[in-house]
Amino acid sequence: MSVTVLIAEDEPLMRERLLGMLATAWPGAQVVAVAENGIDAWDAFLEHAPQVVFLDIRMPGMSGLEVAARIGRAAHVVFVTAYDQYAVDAFDAGAVDYLLKPLQPGRLDKALARLRDKLDARPDDVSDVVRQLRAGERKPERLKWLKATVGKQIRLIDVNEVLFFQADSKYTRVVLEGSEALVRIPLKELTGGLDPERFWQIHRGTLVNVTAIRAAERIDAERMQVLLRGSSEVLPVSRSFTYLFRE
Repeated sequence: MSVTVLIAEDEPLMRERLLGMLATAWPGAQVVAVAENGIDAWDAFLEHAPQVVFLDIRMPGMSGLEVAARIGRAAHVVFVTAYDQYAVDAFDAGAVDYLLKPLQPGRLDKALARLRDKLDARPDDVSDVVRQLRAGERKPERLKWLKATVGKQIRLIDVNEVLFFQADSKYTRVVLEGSEALVRIPLKELTGGLDPERFWQIHRGTLVNVTAIRAAERIDAERMQVLLRGSSEVLPVSRSFTYLFRE
């Protein structure tokens, strides 16, 4: 059975070992992207929409837990972590697939067998496990303010007032009620500093403030769009993220 896979692991030797073991244990697995940090992992997920994602929990940029929270139920997630009884207990309680470092072939075979059985089913909801593990982590610093040039002025923008962010070449379009600005920060860099529970990625190039959503409406069987409070703009929702509005 052919399946598309993303591997996110910041340790080079561990990354190569996982790639080698996966090629031997699951020849049908097509690795579509390899990432060395959380930001690149999320960007690769948006680009390739893999069916399975192997996520190291501790990575620079965004942790594996943050990436998993954004993936939600859009893919089957397997966490990779150094031994920690607290983490293992959380995984086992949530029936979430995980691999312990250093990788053991027998454990990988077990995880892959479970994945094969679940590929035709909807991916597991990892949100409870992510919340439990995050409770024991140091809370990441979240972005509160943005500096943006508007005409001759430098504006300080309260992130909570932003309706949505939209990629615009090397810039990011920041839309507020009644005004907008451009910031010299690519969207994928902004993503790691924003609270994923407040700002949902609904498209490769769009992050929307959940509190600004007035409604989500279906266009057809596979497509949706979002209507906003305080703006007449209509934002398309990628197929990978329509699940956000079905739960």
